[in-house]
Amino acid sequence: MVAALLPEKKGRIPERIGSHVNRLALFSGLLLLASGCATLSGSHDQYYVCSYDTVWDATLDTLKANSITLQNKDTGTVETAWIEMEGAVRGFGAFGREGFGNRERARFTAKVTQQADVTSVSLLEIRQRWHARGGVTQQATRWWPVDPSEEALADVTNRLNTKLLEKGCSAS
Repeated sequence: MVAALLPEKKGRIPERIGSHVNRLALFSGLLLLASGCATLSGSHDQYYVCSYDTVWDATLDTLKANSITLQNKDTGTVETAWIEMEGAVRGFGAFGREGFGNRERARFTAKVTQQADVTSVSLLEIRQRWHARGGVTQQATRWWPVDPSEEALADVTNRLNTKLLEKGCSAS
């Protein structure tokens, strides 16, 4: 039995052990990917004791300053267009080097859902930075994801809260 598991030629892994290792690596990779996606959502969730229609209208009114590109009341989805801006000064690489400017762009996605007598709004900012990474090819110069701005999310959330408080809704 042990002889069946030992490689016959130096540097060669028997098929039974090799396929087991490949399945284990695939499973580990999928597990890591699934857990990473769950923790990277980054949305700010707010709950309101208010009707779905009132929260939907306030969400549209709050995000209209950012030019809405998608709105679907049936699915509760709102997306804005990309807005380019001067971003925070961020270094890159292990030594935090500068050299590619600080052009950033951002867009918001909101998801409005009705849950019994509470309506929730999940707000997510997607932010990217323009710079080169890893070489001089054209593919290396492009938009790269960066952390969302807590200030921008707080600003939109505060404007939404203000609009809903004016309409008699309460945050829960």
